Amino acid sequence: MSFKDFPLAVSAIVIDLDGTLLHTAPELAESANRMLRDMGRAPVSQALLMSYIGNGISWLVKRALTGDMHAEPEAALYEQALPIFERHYTELLLQSKPFDGVIAGLDAMKTAGFRLGCITNKVARYTEPLLKGIGLAGYFEIVLSGDSLPEKKPHPLPLLHAAKFFGAPVAQVLLIGDSLNDAVAARAAGCPVFCVPYGYNHGEPVDGLDLDAVIDNLPAALQLIKRA
Repeated sequence: MSFKDFPLAVSAIVIDLDGTLLHTAPELAESANRMLRDMGRAPVSQALLMSYIGNGISWLVKRALTGDMHAEPEAALYEQALPIFERHYTELLLQSKPFDGVIAGLDAMKTAGFRLGCITNKVARYTEPLLKGIGLAGYFEIVLSGDSLPEKKPHPLPLLHAAKFFGAPVAQVLLIGDSLNDAVAARAAGCPVFCVPYGYNHGEPVDGLDLDAVIDNLPAALQLIKRA
């Protein structure tokens, strides 16, 4: 189901983290390359590593080890690599920056009376200190990380859980993201979805996805929605 009757009636807005709120790719890519260096392996380009972002750190580490979207590294190699990556990423975590328009967009959404949440596939051990350290935590009534529930995006469960939390029909919960994961999750849940074009959609443009709108930045969403 697509929602094309603008302005859309919205009660709550849930927003993706990596590639939508925060530019985390440089730190993720640098952590992966430091991991590879520590293991005596060749570095990988940031552009390629960026195309692996969006399905969580486990996916990113596996892709960095294999250089392939679909290949699985040996289990022992992965078990060796993951804690090395985690150590480096913990050191670099708070170097990430909000994208242009994010703070202004969140402020405007709050002022307009929309309730806000964050839904990410990033695990909670990184999500929570990142949002707090960069000063975004206070905007969100609910934060769902990749390990908060039994399923993560592209499964609809996080969106259905958020709708229940807000006490709103899922069709009145807008997801703003940057990737196929967001589009698939929203359609499966039955909620509207906007995507920003500057994120990490595995290197593909978002205008080919099943979306209700592509928005240049967060403030642009407010032109297409109204309070339900």
